Amino acid sequence: MRNLRINIKWKILIGYFLIICCVGTSILVVSNRISSLQLEIETITSRDIEIHNLITTLRYNAVSMETSQRGFVITGTEIYLEPYTRGKAEWEANYNTLYQYLSDDPSSRKSLEEIKITIQNWISEAGEPTIAMRKANNTQGIIDFFNEDTGKQQVDDLRTQLETLRQKEITSTRDHILDLKNRNDMLIISLYLMLIIVSIISFIIVSYVSGTIVKTIKDVVKTISEIASSSGDLSTRIKVNTRDEIKDLAEATNHLLSNLNDQYWIQEKVAEVATMNQGINDIPTLAKSFLTKLAPMLDAAYGVFYIRTGTGDQQRLVKSASYAAFGDEAGHASFRLGEGLIGQAALEKRTFLLNAAPDHKVSLQTGLGKLEPKSILIIPFEFEGKVEAIVEFASVESFTSQHLKLLEQLESHFGVAINNVQGRMEVERLLSESQVLTEELQTQTEELQTQSEELQMQQEEMRMTTEHLEEQNLFAEQKTKELEKAKEELETYSEQLRRSSQYKSNFLANMSHELRTPLNSILILSQMLAENENNTLNSDEAGYAKVIHTSGNDLLALIDDILDLSKVEAGKMILTMDEVNISEIPEHMHLLFNPVADNKNLSFDIHVDANVPPVLYTDGQRLQQILKNLLSNAIKFTETGSVAMNIQNADPKDIQKYIPDQIDKHVLAISVSDTGIGIPLDKQQLIFEAFQQVDGETNRQYGGTGLGLSICNEFTKLLRGRIILDSTPDKGSVFTLFVPSLPDMEKEQLVARNQEVAAAVETKLEPPAVVSAPDIVDYTVSESTEYEGQLFKDKKILLVEDDSRNIFALVKALENKGMNVTVANNGKQCLEVMSKQTDFDLILMDIMMPIMDGYETMKAIRLDSAIKYTPIIALTAKAMKSDRDKCLEAGASDYISKPLNMDQLFSLMRVWLTKQVEH
Repeated sequence: MRNLRINIKWKILIGYFLIICCVGTSILVVSNRISSLQLEIETITSRDIEIHNLITTLRYNAVSMETSQRGFVITGTEIYLEPYTRGKAEWEANYNTLYQYLSDDPSSRKSLEEIKITIQNWISEAGEPTIAMRKANNTQGIIDFFNEDTGKQQVDDLRTQLETLRQKEITSTRDHILDLKNRNDMLIISLYLMLIIVSIISFIIVSYVSGTIVKTIKDVVKTISEIASSSGDLSTRIKVNTRDEIKDLAEATNHLLSNLNDQYWIQEKVAEVATMNQGINDIPTLAKSFLTKLAPMLDAAYGVFYIRTGTGDQQRLVKSASYAAFGDEAGHASFRLGEGLIGQAALEKRTFLLNAAPDHKVSLQTGLGKLEPKSILIIPFEFEGKVEAIVEFASVESFTSQHLKLLEQLESHFGVAINNVQGRMEVERLLSESQVLTEELQTQTEELQTQSEELQMQQEEMRMTTEHLEEQNLFAEQKTKELEKAKEELETYSEQLRRSSQYKSNFLANMSHELRTPLNSILILSQMLAENENNTLNSDEAGYAKVIHTSGNDLLALIDDILDLSKVEAGKMILTMDEVNISEIPEHMHLLFNPVADNKNLSFDIHVDANVPPVLYTDGQRLQQILKNLLSNAIKFTETGSVAMNIQNADPKDIQKYIPDQIDKHVLAISVSDTGIGIPLDKQQLIFEAFQQVDGETNRQYGGTGLGLSICNEFTKLLRGRIILDSTPDKGSVFTLFVPSLPDMEKEQLVARNQEVAAAVETKLEPPAVVSAPDIVDYTVSESTEYEGQLFKDKKILLVEDDSRNIFALVKALENKGMNVTVANNGKQCLEVMSKQTDFDLILMDIMMPIMDGYETMKAIRLDSAIKYTPIIALTAKAMKSDRDKCLEAGASDYISKPLNMDQLFSLMRVWLTKQVEH
């Protein structure tokens, strides 16, 4: 009988075991299939999407580099190079990431290697060379390159290669989706078959076991009925006084009730935790909710949640949430695998239960004080054999076996929950990248909806995200239209700025004419008065005339300074590059500034280092203008002490710091130092701006226009150099000019000039006959007074001028030399006069005149065979770039700008009158 009872017991256990095995097998199979499907979904949503995005990004990098390269070559603006630089820095990283995804496919790997070679060839053969030529202003090289334009074919090949690779990956993704659908259909069929098989096996087991124990439990039916009638109170127990198998059955039943009660409690808590997990889409919220829900169930007074992050050697367990933590005792921020009990639990995938922790760092904080924990529990939560999180609980009481069983039940469930939340986070990230793939995933999610409530929730979230993305797309389209409108407005504004610049240039040219015209007569007449050849003025009156002449020259210098600034600002200043003899600079500066320094009792010294090369290739005129300005300012602002100029080779460190683009050139450092008033730090940059001085108040102490340093700064930039200032108030200043030797810059200047000439020629018709002007006019010709008198006497001069003041001044000056002057007030009168009289020895032709200007008049003269070889000297008050070329092209023999320097004018006249005599 005893054995019989044991047999019955074992039959029950075996029956339950078999049922559990069947159910467990079914769950395991289903879990494996669901995991496999989920892995396939992740592959499609992560790997395939990433591959497509990388291919698109790589193509975008290449197109951006090509567009930026062509934009820079066309405009020469550095901002167009930003997409090229960014694409050049990013494409290889994107390529390497894509290569890692496709390295297991030989054909894809081969395609990627061909793509890499194509991009590298384009950069080395098209991108970098054209950019370098544009930076060097090698226009002909750029034109020659684009005549062949091998880079376009390379970019076209690259687009074809990328599109072929993208189509191949799209086909692969489509095959994955079809395979996933087939497996999903097989899963549904397997589930139904498994359910039928498990049901049949369970029915057989239950029938057999129940048949063997029905007779045994009849004696306790009444008691069990009472238990059943007590509203399912599993705490009720069967009491039997007999000592037979009924008692054993009763005890077994009581034990079963206890287990069921525990299991019911566990299942209830597991259900609560599972319900709590629903709708959570981020790990911190999940961790906080888990601790808040589970800590009371385990009677824990403290808890901390660590989530695994990173991959490989970079894996760490990072604290995501805590429960009842206080101040700095909230737990370590992170652990490496194997570090501490947290890291060790993750490494070994095992639970640690410490029932004695008197020296534990954690103290449980209450309103009344602190308590030491009695038991500490560390649990890893896994998913598919991989630890996803570690949770630590501390309690003032020992954790029970029931608590441990609850955690055992939660280990697998909660690991799935963590993975699902991470999956949802990943899905949401992927949804934001591609709306099309989101719709495909939504379709797949709907097909799997009948199998998992969790997946249904994800599908709903994806749908809502898709709607949000559509709204974002509409918003982006609207923003794009607004940006296009803003672009059109900017282009309009740019055109307005260009016109404004042109108006400014025209204004300066016209103002130059309007100022120089009256200034011409002032200078001519004041010079004649100052010379006082007829001794008609006393010494004071002659001095007044010299003051007037000097003031006029100062005004002329101011006009020239303003025009120089305008030319530099408009990019129309052409440098004359030549060899500059360094040894001549000290002599010239001493000649100019020794008298001024002696007058102020200042010491003036110039030192040239022995190792300075004898020749510097630059624009000597602009260099001297810069040095004159610096020395003039140094002497003007120095009352006592000294002014010095030092010429030496520049230190390579200074070249690297101030003009790094000239590091491969020879650079001179010319410093001008003084012991004058000095310049405050807050005004050291201001003085290089136009019309600004150190004493910038209305009552300037030192005078001047404030244009000198501004012009020096602009000329220095044209010479590819830099001016550096070091100054201390009341102690003096040191201006250091770094100027490089530029033997190749003349070619750049010639290219710029040829382009301008070519553009001008295209707009002209047949050019008129022009009397060739001498390349260089020597204004220092020394001739005897007798020869000049004979050369000028009785010469017939035709003066074409519309300003009465200039007519009066010029006629007086010319008649004083014995010449006969005929006046025409405009070009039309000039032609009328010459139609009646053709024996003029020389014509002085003003340019800006009413009715018919000087250009048209000279062209008409050169078309008349009777007078076409008469020398014409153009007189113009316009002093902008190319005015001389325009005059010569129109037919002038030579050119002189107003206000006229009469000595210079007479020198020109001697040259052309002499040529007439020789003919």
